Amino acid sequence: MQNHTPLRLLLCALLAQTGSAAMAQDPLSYARYDQVRTTDLHLDLKADFNRKTLSGYAELTLSWLDKSARSLVLDTRQLSIAKVQVLQPNGRWSAASYMMDKPDAEKGQALRIALANQPEKVRVYYRTAPTASALQWMTPQQTMSGKRPFMFSQSETIDARSWAPVQDTPAVRFTYSARVEAPSGLRVVMSAENDQKGTGQGGWKFKMPQPIPSYLLAIAIGEIEVRNLGPRTAVYAEPARIDAAAYELADTEKMIDAAESLYGPYRWGRYDMIVLPPSFPIGGMENPRMTFLTPTMIAGDRSLVDLIAHELAHSWSGNLVTNASWKHWWLNEGFTTYVTTRIVESLYGAEVAQMGLQLEQEELFASLKDIPQAKQALITRDPDTGSATYTDEGLAYPKGAWLLHTLEQRAGRAVFDPFLRGWFDQHAFQSATTEQFVSYLQKKPAGPASRGDDPGRTGRVAVRRRRAG
Repeated sequence: MQNHTPLRLLLCALLAQTGSAAMAQDPLSYARYDQVRTTDLHLDLKADFNRKTLSGYAELTLSWLDKSARSLVLDTRQLSIAKVQVLQPNGRWSAASYMMDKPDAEKGQALRIALANQPEKVRVYYRTAPTASALQWMTPQQTMSGKRPFMFSQSETIDARSWAPVQDTPAVRFTYSARVEAPSGLRVVMSAENDQKGTGQGGWKFKMPQPIPSYLLAIAIGEIEVRNLGPRTAVYAEPARIDAAAYELADTEKMIDAAESLYGPYRWGRYDMIVLPPSFPIGGMENPRMTFLTPTMIAGDRSLVDLIAHELAHSWSGNLVTNASWKHWWLNEGFTTYVTTRIVESLYGAEVAQMGLQLEQEELFASLKDIPQAKQALITRDPDTGSATYTDEGLAYPKGAWLLHTLEQRAGRAVFDPFLRGWFDQHAFQSATTEQFVSYLQKKPAGPASRGDDPGRTGRVAVRRRRAG
């Protein structure tokens, strides 16, 4: 029989850290999503490379939870609002009154829309600023061909509000569609269904049928070609980089198969990727249906494809089941780091996977001296009142993964793998907190026994919460 005492200690420590604020409103959003939630977003935008702006309107479809609510609060940052309209019961659009709060350095500005009733749809006409925090506008000289400009977005964590007025919190999920006008000769791609044969005549059109949080809104515009890799995978890149990108990413379809064998079906339709110019500020961004990648991962020998495994893993941990606020960041990145290791092991063997774990461990230990003690917890004890109280962002990746590796080792893979798949299945297209994971961990039966040699017994990852005192 396996000794589960260490698991109890881990669980009690985790419970102590989650505190009573686990279900609190996201402090980094002005939105009152306890009153009203966005269920669908439509963007109709025009890209102006000369002014470095996007302009047009956002149309939000709303679900009212509080029948007494008579206002809609949206997150914005540096948006110039031209007008706001509401859809009346007779099908006509009418003007609505609104006001903008004073800007906050971290959160931007609240857009407060006064309403006479609870409309199904609201439109906000606006223009982004040339300095929008999510958008990077590049001159032709900054691209490979030197002929055409380029633009891309990076919305995570709270920068979607700089290019669309939204409830910018991972607690709210919505489907979306878009029509985007761009200069002739440039292709537009988004984190949505992309038409490989599209020409842009009448605007580039997109649809995302699965609900996503706002930080997964993504757009790129430039001189872009596409190359299919498999029945549901393709890579987009600048013409001079497309061949190298296609070679480097040739195993992507196999990675999807490996992940599906562990954690169930891939639920996003296609898994396409775009290799961006070198100024893309991070290694990769898991935008659903269109992962954004740095060109530095193209080594020529496929030695850095664990980055793809990581971004693909987000299709289950992060995109499918999302941290409800950024305090619970480890639910996105810790889970994804663990799943990445399992995908790499499935494709390239245990030795390669263990090498990655060893490197993570060494890098983490080297970083601890620079991380305040209070920020070394998997989730801090402080109430969820702002990002200053959150766990160190980089620490959450390996530390969260190590918790899951510990659970796996104690329970055995025959128990833990169905347990983890059940977490993804039962919380699919939802946002979750650490407290919800602990609750699931406490009570979830998870397949065949891992104790002794008796296959007839039921294994259980869950352990009981010890009473105070």
